[in-house]
Amino acid sequence: MTYTGQLDCYSQCNEILLKFLCVEVSVMQVHRVTDKYGNMLEQQATENSKCAGNEEVPKLKPNESVYAMTDGSMVLTREDGWNEVKLGRIFKESDCMEVGGERGWIRHSVYEAWLGSSKDFTRRFEQRLDPYRCLKRRLIFITDGAPWIKNWVTDAYPQATQILDWFHACEHLCEFAKEYFEEEIQKLCWIKNQKELLYESKTEQVINNIATLPAKKENIENSKYKLLQYYQTNKERMDYKRYRNIGAGIIGSGAIESAHRTVIQKRMKLSGQRWTKKRAQNMLALRCTTLSGNWNKVIELICSQSKAA
Repeated sequence: MTYTGQLDCYSQCNEILLKFLCVEVSVMQVHRVTDKYGNMLEQQATENSKCAGNEEVPKLKPNESVYAMTDGSMVLTREDGWNEVKLGRIFKESDCMEVGGERGWIRHSVYEAWLGSSKDFTRRFEQRLDPYRCLKRRLIFITDGAPWIKNWVTDAYPQATQILDWFHACEHLCEFAKEYFEEEIQKLCWIKNQKELLYESKTEQVINNIATLPAKKENIENSKYKLLQYYQTNKERMDYKRYRNIGAGIIGSGAIESAHRTVIQKRMKLSGQRWTKKRAQNMLALRCTTLSGNWNKVIELICSQSKAA
């Protein structure tokens, strides 16, 4: 019941159980059982986040890198409407598999999710990350330009490698170009040239190219200023030529974008769904445990409850 409850909406679970086990279970019973064990997992996670050193030291290959990513996704709550879930993902270089062309697949990841403040999230996420602290520059963070993420990584893991997500860097460039250039061909040519320079770590040249563009209307000049500030603030995290030659060569945050779909949206953003904050967090605990390959934790909880009864 718990597994099907975290896998699909509760109204479908009783049908799945009937098909595979020939057992009739009410929707509300699936709901109660799923939420119960989700709550127990969440209580364990909360206790663990208060204690250092609970995570096992991972087994890594010599000189192997580890990637960490974090981003936010919105979930509809009953109390406050749309609220942000902060999601973190950790995976090893050796777990990055190439399927074909530019498409890749990550064999195994560890997830952490929190519906609440960034301070609470980072405390929990650090519990997962701290075993990798000794890797120093081989601990690689790929994030967008959110100041809270950059500041947290700089403070908590000052020796780690920080990469500004390649797609965010290009997205800001394209948005400015749409405003500035009137002719489509000129715009596309300019974007192509700047992206090639960024890809080869020539960020200063791109900054200069933007700064020397002829002045236009005030709103466009404001957009130019914002783009320049964005690149100036993040230029130390834009050495893409070097990043492509370390670890698995990843420079984009596609892994965390796909994690939003698999961990959160696939189960928690179905049509008509609204969650209380507490039950949303319980479901997040179940989803992260399952997709991190730790379903045995749930089995252990169920067995301990059965023995106690």
